[in-house]
Amino acid sequence: MVAIKTPRAPEAIGPYVQGVNLGDLVITSGQLPINPETKAMPEDVADQATQSLKNALAIVKEAGLNANNIVKTTVFVKDLNDFSRVNEAYEAFFNNHDATFPARSCVEVARLPLDAKIEIEVIASR
Repeated sequence: MVAIKTPRAPEAIGPYVQGVNLGDLVITSGQLPINPETKAMPEDVADQATQSLKNALAIVKEAGLNANNIVKTTVFVKDLNDFSRVNEAYEAFFNNHDATFPARSCVEVARLPLDAKIEIEVIASR
């Protein structure tokens, strides 16, 4: 296992790594919607979804892969009433990268770190 670290995704806010490279698989930690350059988090849930996906993709790219290699995502959302807005942003993200939609789980959670509205983790395969 090799830890992945990139400045194109936010630093971990706890005792964990941005992601791990297992050779055939790359697994990211949950990505909050923090812009790695500004350290700010957008307010809008759709913008947060896009930023979380950008952060996850940056980690995947650091391992030499791209959006088409993402085979599974897990979406943690604070309010499932935002599901349709998250879906729109999610669909646009993968369409903008000419990528096939991966398998996905989406669950509502009581609270996320830094009071984010969304957090997304991905698994990519070579």
